[in-house]
Amino acid sequence: MAGSRPPMAPPEPPRETAGDPSLGELAEAGAYPTAAQGFEHGLVVLAMGRPYWLVQADNGFRLLVEPQALEAVRDELACFDRESVGWPPPPSAEGPLRRFELATPLLWALLLMAVYCAQGFMPGRLEDAGTLDAQAVFDRGEWWRLATALFLHADLGHLVSNLLSGIFVFSAVLSTIGRRRGWLLLAFASATGNLAVAALNYPGPYRSLGASTAIFAGLGLLTGRAIRAVQWAGRPHRWQAVFAPLAAGVTLLGLFGAGGLHIDVGAHSTGFAAGLIWGFAGGISRQEAAFTRERQP
Repeated sequence: MAGSRPPMAPPEPPRETAGDPSLGELAEAGAYPTAAQGFEHGLVVLAMGRPYWLVQADNGFRLLVEPQALEAVRDELACFDRESVGWPPPPSAEGPLRRFELATPLLWALLLMAVYCAQGFMPGRLEDAGTLDAQAVFDRGEWWRLATALFLHADLGHLVSNLLSGIFVFSAVLSTIGRRRGWLLLAFASATGNLAVAALNYPGPYRSLGASTAIFAGLGLLTGRAIRAVQWAGRPHRWQAVFAPLAAGVTLLGLFGAGGLHIDVGAHSTGFAAGLIWGFAGGISRQEAAFTRERQP
């Protein structure tokens, strides 16, 4: 037909391998049982700016390189293998993942709001009976104040601040440690923190109320548990890794636990310290500890 074009010639075969040497001209830099391991070590060769060939053999895969690069490649691969010992690291003491826990912290928040409403109906009576009072605790044996003070608040702003931060911190504690163990440790750490701050101020007229001691106890629990997990991980230089969770916890304590006219720095500090101790001592269950030991290399 007039004006038709002649058929196009088929494309030439690719020539990328035209200059490649035959396998007999290559030198073996290593042998690996799986293709993935061979490819991983081949990336080391590529990082040196050298080509490599991965050839399947009877007992695995052979990594071949140019003969003139053999010595340098073997040195680099040996260095890579030394640095890869123990990697990836074993999992820390976690065990099966837990579901995010929000229901019981919300119930705790509702309880605090109910107590605050009761404070409005009975002005001064609940505060007089339940506020943490160092002299009442040690002179008259009113030990219940160590717990009841955690549910009383001076004003609405005080309550709202503790509600928001408490829901967040308690959810993190319970999701990490578990509901039953988490609440138990929170109770112990909070009461211990209140006992410590009362003892430090006795025989003076020290009085305090609010849930912030429990909130900082929760932060201490998370920090103490993280330190314990690092200790049990069985990794070299583990005590250097302890510094990370400890520094994070102390930093948060400094940012949110100090400063302000009505901030009880002593209660925040003793709550955090008590949580740190309880979290280190009981933040990891026996099942999690056994899980960690089974995973040790």
